[in-house]
Parts: sequence; C-alpha cells; structure tokens
Amino acid sequence: MGFSKRLDEARKAFKKGDPKAAAVAHDPRRIAQSASERHGGGGSQYLGEMVYGGLDGIITTFAVVSGVAGADLGVKVVLIMGLANLFADGFSMATGAYLSSKSEQEYYHREKQRESWEVEHFPDGERTELYQLYLSQGYSEEDARKLVEIKTKDSQRWVKSMMVEELGMMEDERNPLVTALATFAAFLTAGSVPMLIYLLGLLVPIPSAVSFPIALFLSVGALFGLGAAKVLVTERNAWRSGLEMLAVGGLAAAVAYLVGAALKGIGG
Repeated sequence: MGFSKRLDEARKAFKKGDPKAAAVAHDPRRIAQSASERHGGGGSQYLGEMVYGGLDGIITTFAVVSGVAGADLGVKVVLIMGLANLFADGFSMATGAYLSSKSEQEYYHREKQRESWEVEHFPDGERTELYQLYLSQGYSEEDARKLVEIKTKDSQRWVKSMMVEELGMMEDERNPLVTALATFAAFLTAGSVPMLIYLLGLLVPIPSAVSFPIALFLSVGALFGLGAAKVLVTERNAWRSGLEMLAVGGLAAAVAYLVGAALKGIGG
C-alpha cells in the first residue's frame, strides 16, 4: 500500500466521518509498509501548478476573447490576440514558476549551509536555541530537553529541525524545470478552450454570430470543471469551488467584454 493511496483513504474516511475506514487507513502495519514511499507520488507533487496554471490560462484567454468580441473586431483579431496572449502569458507564467521555485530552493540551501556551519561550530548555542523554541511551543522543560537530546543525536536531523523550528522552512523537492513545464502545459491546454471554435473556423465555415456563444459555453464548462478539480489541492467542496471559479472567470470576461464594447463605441 503506497503512502499517497493510504493518505487518500484517510482523507476520504475523515470526510465521511467513518471511524472504521479511518482505523483501516491507520493500521500500524500499513503505515510502516507505506512509510518508505512517502516521498514518491510522481506527478502528484506538481498537481497544484497544473490546476492553477490551467485556471489562469482559461481565465486570461477567455477575457481576451471576450474583449475582442465585445469590440466586434472579427475572427482574425480574436485568433491573433488570443493565440499571442496564450503563448506569451503561458511562457511568462512558466518562467515565473521556474524562477520562483529555483530561488526558493537556493535560499533554502543557503540557510541550510548556515545552520550546518552553526551546528558544527556552535553546538551549545544551537542546542539552547532549539530548547527555547520547544519551550515557546508549550513543551515542558523536561520534554523540551528530551526533544533536544533526540534531535541532536544526528547532525542532519539536527539541521533539519533547526530549519523547521527556527526558520519555518520545509525543503521543496520539486524540480523547477518540471514545475515550469507543468505550468506551461496546463496553461496552454486549458487556455486553448475558448479558442477552439475559432480555430475550427479555419477549417469549417462557422458564422461569427455563433462563435462567441459557443466559446462562452465551452469556457463556462472548463472553468467549472477546473474549479471543481481544484479540490484535489484544497480539499474543499467541488460544487462550491467550481461555482466560485466560474464567478471569478465570468466576472473577468464580463469586464473585458464591456471594456471592448466601450472602446468600440469610442472608435466609432
């Protein structure tokens, strides 16, 4: 039984309020068996980037399509603006995700090197720091001393404890490049949904009067679906999350459409 699967069972048991299922998920033998697989999970660790990248992609592109449609600038302008925005913003978002992830990892490793150096050269001071941190968390003096004794037996565990307790930092084991690629792929995939009907129009004649309503219908479905999928990260109610994202995306599109319509009027 893998760690991620057992954890998923525990979450479902909690949601249902099922103590028997929770007990099964917390069977000591299964916990011991899955403990070695804790750092596995493959692409699941990039799920957040994929969901939020997809949401940002469809909201951004749908807003652009709505603005152009509001200004009644024609299918060609929709395609040019929509595709340019899709790839430019997707690349920008992926680059931001890469640089952010890489910077956080570099900062973490720099602080870890400092803590390692302090543990090596000032062990008594580091023990005192860790002791005081446990006291501040509500541990008794005796328990704090025991925790310090346990944590400082191994230098690596000691440094990791200082990183968590003193600095509040957890190591991000995700690959920055994979994070960027996952974000970019999700942005392009979801962001292309409002453009599908216009791209199809390049092959099959489609009246311009129905193109935007179809794009609207597709975007509404995709927004709700991605919003509901967000619960895989947030653990919230799927319907509520879907409707919330639909409201946010719809508002962005409505604003873009109204601005486009207003500019069309100004331009005569």
